Amino acid sequence: MVRSDAALLEDDLAAFLASLLTPAAPRSVYAAALGRSLYAPVADAVGSKVGQAALAPAAGAPADRAPLRPSMVFWAYRNYRGFPDAAGDEASAADLAAVRRAAVAVRVLLKAAVALDDIQDGSGVRYGEAALHVTHGVPLALNTGSLLITAALEHAAEPAVVRSLLRSVGRGFTGQAVDVSTRTELTRAELLAAPLAERVAFWESVAALKTGTLFRMPLDAAVAALGVVEDERRVLDGAMRDLGLASQLFNDLTDFVPEYGGRGTHEDYGQLSNRVFLELLDTAPAGGPGPEQLVGARLKEFVLGHPDLRPTLLRLASQAVELKRSAMEAVRGVCRSERSARYFDVTIERKGHLIDRLHATLVKGEGA
Repeated sequence: MVRSDAALLEDDLAAFLASLLTPAAPRSVYAAALGRSLYAPVADAVGSKVGQAALAPAAGAPADRAPLRPSMVFWAYRNYRGFPDAAGDEASAADLAAVRRAAVAVRVLLKAAVALDDIQDGSGVRYGEAALHVTHGVPLALNTGSLLITAALEHAAEPAVVRSLLRSVGRGFTGQAVDVSTRTELTRAELLAAPLAERVAFWESVAALKTGTLFRMPLDAAVAALGVVEDERRVLDGAMRDLGLASQLFNDLTDFVPEYGGRGTHEDYGQLSNRVFLELLDTAPAGGPGPEQLVGARLKEFVLGHPDLRPTLLRLASQAVELKRSAMEAVRGVCRSERSARYFDVTIERKGHLIDRLHATLVKGEGA
């Protein structure tokens, strides 16, 4: 069922993309310009697949079937409306239609976020491909990301779902704004002067808004479409926040573990948003540069040479494992069946297992 739902989403995404690419009059200057400036970047943004964790297509699927990416939106639908072969299943066509639209809208909003974040973060590569702004230029990438946001919200249609998605978009932009501010002199100075507890609280706030929203948005949109009771919505919201924090810890830690960070290992020293940096600022070795001097190469030298680096990495990796475990346990508590629990596990563990593997790697003494 996970694969069939994911295949349905891929088909719906293809239909959504086709609806945006309405051809203009053939062989005109306008049509040619529209194709280059709108249709091509939109197709690249929505269609990018390389490097994303996915399930292989089912046996017997068409040869051109893309790898499948399970959706939390469909997990919520199966959890609260049942599986098609379950006894007493009474899922309505209207519910399924709303969920299908919500799943497409969520996926497209995530694609828009990627396009815009890569510009702000100066990232030239995404999922092993050139970032959208590298291929099409910053102006067209900005325009494409903005267009996809409006198109996704229109596609969602259901008012409750649209309101949910608008909240998620707002949270994401808020988190991105504060994250970007860590490159500014004033915010850096404030973080350097703050006690550890405040720096950690700062990190958690940003991570919950940025990465946490990536987990919360699909479920919040789905439960809005399905009218899930408030108590369970709060449980799911808290669990997705914890999964977001675990995922952000994983992302921060991969900067120090070549097996996971690849070519980007030891490269992201332009801002003070990495949790590892924030943990080590209170313990600058005697005779070294003061905290206010820790920028760029000096920050890199300070962190990589810090005597507490390895135990800090291991402690944070342990926190990530515990956050993931707690979140998954909370979600299993609202699963209506063992089948639903397995569906959720498959959906999350595409990346979730990497958190456990990273911890095991650090326990063995590798990394940094």
